Amino acid sequence: MDIPIQSRLWQSSRMPSSTNPLLADSTLPLFADIRAEHVEPAIRELLGRCRARLAEIAALAAPTFATVVVPLEELRHRLARAWSPVSHLNGVMNAEPLRVAYNACLPLLSEYSTDLAQSEPLFRAYQYIREHEGAKLDEVQRAVLERALRDFRLAGVALDPERKARFKGIMSELAQLQAKFEEQVLDATNGWSHTVTDAAQLAGLNAGIVEQAARRAQQAGVAGWVLGLDQPTYVAVVTDARSAELRRVYYEAWCTRASDRGPSAGRFDNTAVIEDILRLRHEAARLLDFPSYAEYALADRMAHTVGEVTTFLRELAVAARASAAAELAELEAYAGRPLEAWDITFYSERLQESRFHVSQEELREYLPLPRVLDSLFEVATRLYDVRLAEKQGVPVWHPDVRYFEVQSAAGVPIASFYLDAYARAGKRSGAWMDDCVGRMQLEGRLTLPVAYLVCNSLPPQDGRPALLTHDDVVTVFHEFGHGLHHMLTRVGYPSIAGINGVAWDAVELPSQFMENYAWLPEVLARIGAHARSGAPIPEAKLRSLIATRSFQAGLQTLRQVEFALFDMRIHAEYDPARGARLYPLLAEVRDEVAVTRIPEWNRYPHSFSHIFAGGYAAGYYSYKWAEVLAADAFAAFRGHGPFDRAIAARFLDSILARGGSRDPLASFVEFRGRKPEIGPLLELHGIARSKAA
Repeated sequence: MDIPIQSRLWQSSRMPSSTNPLLADSTLPLFADIRAEHVEPAIRELLGRCRARLAEIAALAAPTFATVVVPLEELRHRLARAWSPVSHLNGVMNAEPLRVAYNACLPLLSEYSTDLAQSEPLFRAYQYIREHEGAKLDEVQRAVLERALRDFRLAGVALDPERKARFKGIMSELAQLQAKFEEQVLDATNGWSHTVTDAAQLAGLNAGIVEQAARRAQQAGVAGWVLGLDQPTYVAVVTDARSAELRRVYYEAWCTRASDRGPSAGRFDNTAVIEDILRLRHEAARLLDFPSYAEYALADRMAHTVGEVTTFLRELAVAARASAAAELAELEAYAGRPLEAWDITFYSERLQESRFHVSQEELREYLPLPRVLDSLFEVATRLYDVRLAEKQGVPVWHPDVRYFEVQSAAGVPIASFYLDAYARAGKRSGAWMDDCVGRMQLEGRLTLPVAYLVCNSLPPQDGRPALLTHDDVVTVFHEFGHGLHHMLTRVGYPSIAGINGVAWDAVELPSQFMENYAWLPEVLARIGAHARSGAPIPEAKLRSLIATRSFQAGLQTLRQVEFALFDMRIHAEYDPARGARLYPLLAEVRDEVAVTRIPEWNRYPHSFSHIFAGGYAAGYYSYKWAEVLAADAFAAFRGHGPFDRAIAARFLDSILARGGSRDPLASFVEFRGRKPEIGPLLELHGIARSKAA
């Protein structure tokens, strides 16, 4: 079903440029009309308009906030509205014609962005406005001004012409390399499959995965079952397949994607891409007199130095290490042997089942997506007094996609979002929320925010709704937390509205805060209803599920610390003379913090899109950093109930509504009454404080 839709969406069309849907003045993207050939003409035309307007603004003799900042915010908003659906479709409906058009625009956008950020006339205009109008501006306007001035400096506005040009060239190269990294991960994922002819090899897998594999085999004209490398299948195999051989095959295929090792060795190898990305990031930082890209990245974060981040991560590792070692020893005692990397998840699930008498696959029958969404929306209503309603007839990019409107208690629309919940070919793995339309309220005109919420769960089968694991449920709540941050903003300037302009190590606070509600007994009871019988989830299973929250928290913490410390060190210690030293450095990190054994051929950095293709370069620590903030924020409800409207209103006012309009630490202190503390997170994980010395 996916192939005809992709073909229809990206096939050549002879529509005249005057009807280019990316240039239409529509409230929402016209997904049904967008074709690959619309992309580059639309972006070139918009960039031409933007450059002409910038020239007019830069020539103003006496710049003011109204004549410089406001029009620039409007330009940003218009360009983002055209590029957002293109970037989004490249991730969820990837096909060669779109990929070519997308990549053709990356250097154009990078060049424009760098030219804008390096414009000395505009920089001087912003400085002039701060000097002459600063005292008259409100807090949000001052934040717009100060963030722009900081961005000018971080883009090299003060560099000499030669170094400016080099910085600009680096930014263009990086944009293309990062896109190539993600493409090769996607191609490696889509390009591998595994055929099983012995049904015994499938023992333990849920029926949905097996049925999907049977259909793939039938479509391919082969006997047996064809298992893909999509995320739900990979997770199912390493979690539930009784065949150690199958688990090993899948672990190797997943952990060597886009690398020089494994079943597709060298075919989509990201080795040279990673080396080039790290080299160029380092060169860009040095041009701006930062010692490393890590220090450059931290210039606009809550954490300000590499030392501050690594100290934080190492404190977490010390706190978790004893628990993690004990958890691994217990797991190997349960299995009766030392465990390989592809055994850990399988035996963890079996141990959890034996201890708590509950499993992810067993719970799947009780967690249908429609009830998950109903419960999620009810949580949002109880906390923030909003209403959510599905709307039909909105153009979407795939029949599975749904569209929802967020309304105030009085029924007034305040935002909306698309939900693309299921895995399919041509869609990158993982889950994310992104900005479709940002909120803008300038000169009496209001544009409401629109979000994309994307997950990769198993699709509905046999007339039943999509059935989620509880991990999937937590993911949905997490991404919706990001969505609320974007949609409930009250800031009217696009550059700092919603998730925009928020310090990267604070942007995960709203999402991780929302995860807590996926563990509440009353929320789970509202979700839990058997997909066939409608029977409620048994009380004993509900209690058991909740008890699993801190299960193997030490191992999970060390895994995240390993990723984060590797990311920080690879960017902080990069030396052009020695190159990336990717795996020697990773070995050092593992020697310091890990307790599990990882095979020498594991190549997970080659598909580590968060840091090599996404926005988390020298920022993966943000997940643990924000986890501390989120646990401490949720602790504010202790003694009042998790739906206390007054505390929720304070969280909305201090955190969600503020966007990037103020320092995130100041916002947290306003909400909590003090700086964040690590204690609530350790308590949540069942890790004793005394171990965190």
